[in-house]
Amino acid sequence: MAEILVLSKGEDSPSTRYRALQFFDRLQAAGHAPQHLTLSGGAGNVLRALRAARRADLVLVLRKTLPAPLLWLLRRAARRLVFDLDDAIFCRPDGGPSATRMARFAAMLRCCDHVTAGNSFLAGVAARFNPAVTVIPTCVDIDRYHPGEAAAAEHFDVVWIGSSSTRKYLETAIPALREAARHIPALRLKIIADFDLDAPGFPTLPVRWQAASEALELASAQVGIAPMPDDDWSRGKCALKVLQYMAAGLPVVSSPAGVNSEAVVQGETGFLADTQQAWVEALQQLAADGTLRRRQGLAGRQRVAACYSVEVVFARLLAVLDSVAGRG
Repeated sequence: MAEILVLSKGEDSPSTRYRALQFFDRLQAAGHAPQHLTLSGGAGNVLRALRAARRADLVLVLRKTLPAPLLWLLRRAARRLVFDLDDAIFCRPDGGPSATRMARFAAMLRCCDHVTAGNSFLAGVAARFNPAVTVIPTCVDIDRYHPGEAAAAEHFDVVWIGSSSTRKYLETAIPALREAARHIPALRLKIIADFDLDAPGFPTLPVRWQAASEALELASAQVGIAPMPDDDWSRGKCALKVLQYMAAGLPVVSSPAGVNSEAVVQGETGFLADTQQAWVEALQQLAADGTLRRRQGLAGRQRVAACYSVEVVFARLLAVLDSVAGRG
C-alpha cells in the first residue's frame, strides 16, 4: 500500500474534484491510501501539508506552483513528488507570456520526479523542464449524467457552465446568440455559474452552480456551448465543460480551440464554429432538428465513455502513480 498525499488550493477547485478526488475510491480499491490537504490559506495549512508529506510515499501537487523556500521544504519532505497541471499556469490569463510565472513553473517541474499534464500542449511545455511527462486527460464520471432528464419543452435551452473567471469567454458569444435568437424565438441561455448577464437581448436562466445538481441542470438543456479564443491560455484548457456536455447527451457548439477541437468531432458530436455566422448556422440547425440533436448527443456520450471516462483515464493515472511510487 502506498500513502498518496494530494495537495491543492482547495476541495472546491475543479482541478481538485476532477483530477484527484473523483479517483479516491478507485485508488483505495487499488491498494493505495489517498489523502487530500489544502496548500492555501495560511501557515497552518502549509505546516500540516509538510508534516503529512514526510509520512506519504508520494506527494501529488495539483496545479499550484510554490515559492522557492516552500518548494525546497516540500522537496526535502517528499519521498516522491509529482506535479499535475490542467491549465497554462506558466502564462497570463490573456494568453500572453509571463517571465515570472514561467520561472516559477520551471523551478517546480525541475524538482519533481514526474509530471502529469491534461493535454499534449501542456505536456510539450512541461517537457522543456522535465522529460518525465505523461498526458492524463481530464475525465468525467459518465454515470453521474442522465441525458434528457426534465428537458424544458417550451424553451430551446443553450447551456454554458463556468464561473466569473471565465465569464469573458461567454460574453464573446453574445453577438452570435443574439443573432441566433432572431431566428430561434424559443432560444434561452442557461448559465450555470455564479453570475447572470445583464440584458443581452435574449432570455437567460441563471442557475447557481452546485456540485450536487450540475449534472441534472446540464441534462435538462438542449445544446452545450463553449466559446473560447485561440491563445496559449485556451490551449492549456482541458475541455472539461465540453466533456460534461457530451456526458449529459448534449450536442456541442464550440470554438475550434485547444482540446475542444479534439473532443468535438465536427458534424458527429456537434459543431466547431470559428465565425459568428458559423455559430448562428449551427444553433439554427440544431434547433430545427431534434433527431440531429439526439444523434449527436448520443455520439458525444459514447465518445466520452470510450476516451474520457473515469475508468479509462484512471487506468493511465494508476500506472503512473504505481511506477513513481515503486510499485510498477
